[in-house]
Amino acid sequence: MDRRDFLSASAAAAAGLAAGSASGKAQAMSEQRKPFTLKYAPHFGMFSSVGNDIDQLKFAADEGFTAWEDNGMAGRSPEDQEKIAREMGRLGMTMGVFVVNMGTAWKPTFSTGNKDTREQFLDECRAAVDVARRVNAKWMTVVCGTLDGRLEHARQLAHCIDQLRFGAEIFEPHGLVMVLEPLNHRRDHPGMLLARSSDAHLVCRAVNSPSCKILFDIYHQQITEGNLIPNIDMSWDEIGYFQVGDNPGRKEPGTGEINYGNVFGHIRERGFAGVVGMEHGNSKGGQEGERAVIDAYRAADGHSA
Repeated sequence: MDRRDFLSASAAAAAGLAAGSASGKAQAMSEQRKPFTLKYAPHFGMFSSVGNDIDQLKFAADEGFTAWEDNGMAGRSPEDQEKIAREMGRLGMTMGVFVVNMGTAWKPTFSTGNKDTREQFLDECRAAVDVARRVNAKWMTVVCGTLDGRLEHARQLAHCIDQLRFGAEIFEPHGLVMVLEPLNHRRDHPGMLLARSSDAHLVCRAVNSPSCKILFDIYHQQITEGNLIPNIDMSWDEIGYFQVGDNPGRKEPGTGEINYGNVFGHIRERGFAGVVGMEHGNSKGGQEGERAVIDAYRAADGHSA
C-alpha cells in the first residue's frame, strides 16, 4: 500500500469510528430517555436547575417521565393552572394529585362530626372540581385531619366516613377521585386520624364510592407499619395512587432501606396503571442531585421482582 492509499484508508477508518461512536452515544441517549414503565410523577422544584416551571416539565418529559404532580396546584392562579395544563397536554403527561383541603387537613375536621368544619371541607371539594377541570386532573389528595382525644377511635372513623360520603357526592358526577393519605405518626405527623393503611382501607370500604380511594405513600407506610408488599396486596382494591420516598431521609429510591426495585416490580406486575408520585427531596444539590434522582428511578424501574 502506498502512502496515499494508506492515508485514505486511515481517514475512512477514523470516520467509521467517529460515526460508530456517535451512533453509540445516540443509542445510549435514546435508551436513557425511553419512557419509564410506571407513571412516575416529579414535582416543581425537583429539577429547578433547568429553569422555570415549563422548562422543568419539558426536561422531565425528555427524560422519560410521563406524569407530574403539584400539591399546591389549587393555590395557583387559574391562568397558571391552564398554562401548565396546556404544556402537559402537549407533552402527553398525566396530571397527578394536588391537595384538596389545605385549610382543613391539620385540624380535627373529620373526627368530630362538627357540621361547620364539614361545610368548610365540602367548600374545598367544590373548589377542587374547578381546579381539576382546568388542569385535567383525576386524583386529588385528601388529608383526614387530626384526632379528637375525647372520642374513641372507632367513633372518629365513623364521623370521617360520614363526611367523606358527602365529599364523594360532589366528586362522583365529575369522575374525580379523592385519595386519602395515611400519614406516619412517628416522625412527620403525630396525631393524625389516618396513619395505617388498614384504617384507610376500612374507611374507603365504608364510603363505598369510586370517588374515594387510598393514596398509599410508601414512605409513610414503611415508617408506620412496614410489611409493604403484603399491605399493598391487602389494600389493593382500594388503592388509587402511590407516592414514593425512601426511609430514612425521604429522598429518592436507593438512599434508604426500602427495596424499591421489588416494590415497583410488584405493582407493575399487578397491573397498576395510575400515577406514582415522587413526593420526596433530592439527596444531593444542583444538577448532580437531579441526575441522581433520574438514575435512581432508572435503576429501580428496570428491576424485575
